[in-house]
Amino acid sequence: MIQIGDSLPDTTLMEFVQAEGEGCSVGPRPVPVGQACAGRTIALFAVPGAFTPTCSAQHVPGYMRNAAQLKAAGVDEIWCVAVNDAFVMGAWARDQGTEGVLRMLADGDAAFAKATGLTLDLNGKGLGLRSNRYSMLVRNGKVEQLNIEAPGKFEVSGADTLLRQLKVS
Repeated sequence: MIQIGDSLPDTTLMEFVQAEGEGCSVGPRPVPVGQACAGRTIALFAVPGAFTPTCSAQHVPGYMRNAAQLKAAGVDEIWCVAVNDAFVMGAWARDQGTEGVLRMLADGDAAFAKATGLTLDLNGKGLGLRSNRYSMLVRNGKVEQLNIEAPGKFEVSGADTLLRQLKVS
């Protein structure tokens, strides 16, 4: 399992592009994790799935409410990662109004979750292999803080925890 001091796995996540722009077409775009983190401070949180109750009602809204404070404390980007496809993450981003605030990144085949060792087996509940709920502060690709939830809990991975950790670091 990934630990404080480790580098993020150099996998590729996917991000749904909402509008056409220079060099970008509408639809999924690869986000190479190592490249996207280079020289940046990332507040990353992972959830078991898009549109799930706790994720939609508490986790994402908490990061939306605290985004300005996180950025004022030195965070360059806020990433939400889930084992869903880029189309689902794009629809969830529209539903939650995250454009320009959070990057909603798809880990469609759970490669990132597996590489971090932070998977959650929900096969018996019809959801398959998912990501555990957690948050981490990442600087230049290295994990500085890691807050892993116990199964079914939402106590330590919210934006308020990362904000407190940023203030003491």
